[in-house]
Amino acid sequence: MPSKITRIGTPNAPAPAGHYSQGVAWRDLVCISGQLPIEPGGQRLTDAPFDQQARQALNNLLAIAAAGGATPSSVLKVTAYIVGVEHWPEFNRVFAELFGDARPARAVVPVPELHHGFLVEVEGLAARSDSAGE
Repeated sequence: MPSKITRIGTPNAPAPAGHYSQGVAWRDLVCISGQLPIEPGGQRLTDAPFDQQARQALNNLLAIAAAGGATPSSVLKVTAYIVGVEHWPEFNRVFAELFGDARPARAVVPVPELHHGFLVEVEGLAARSDSAGE
């Protein structure tokens, strides 16, 4: 198994807005940077309802995981930062819809605000499939 660090980038998620990679893989692990509700083409969903923001942020996370050789069922952990604890049930509903039978470890952290006025940001850790990175 390779032991070098691989930077992950995909056009299926928004380009990084700062000095970081969409994701980084090492051996069989894929670390996914925080994803905001921004479409791959760069359109910010700041004014979209919470469920649409959550879906876009999670879709970005899953696209980067896929680019790194992972699947929804191989996502190990997701951390979600949500503005307002009242959005927790809606986040849980969208999360369950997108992950289905996969149940990664998860933390949901209510926060007072996020950059650019977004309502949700997610980051994750996944395992590559056996054939990834070979």
